[in-house]
Amino acid sequence: MSDGHGGGHSGLTHIDGSGDARMVDVGHKADTRRVALAGTTVRLSPETFALLRENALPKGDALATAKVAGILAAKQTHALIPMCHPLPLSYVDVRFAPVEAEAAIHIEAEARTTGPTGVEMEALMAAQVAALTLYDMCKAVQKDILITDCRLLHKSGGRSGTYDAPGR
Repeated sequence: MSDGHGGGHSGLTHIDGSGDARMVDVGHKADTRRVALAGTTVRLSPETFALLRENALPKGDALATAKVAGILAAKQTHALIPMCHPLPLSYVDVRFAPVEAEAAIHIEAEARTTGPTGVEMEALMAAQVAALTLYDMCKAVQKDILITDCRLLHKSGGRSGTYDAPGR
């Protein structure tokens, strides 16, 4: 049996002593400042990239729409990922770095909270939903858009400390 604080079946935090899935009890953990950054890339054709840069896509302003979608997604992470806790997010942002030479949009999402558990999933969700929204906004002119390289870039706070992705 597990004590409810993680390390249940085989040391897995989301599995109890009987092998059943469960949400980790974080009630005993101290609130700390938590920050997470996640990134992903949307790869477009040069023609689609130009339309996006010129705000000339048939569906409108793709970057503004993707930013709002990413922020909303971070706020709903707990409703979509079964074992995530609902968190009082103090800050969420989605930033875009268009790279013309690659016909790519690099997305970075940031989430912050002060609480007993981290915001990595919220940052990852924001980045991915922003990328999916760019796909949706661009699909009328291009179907073979690639969404690549989604990963955690940075996290700080909590017992495990700070993490920075290699090569960042």
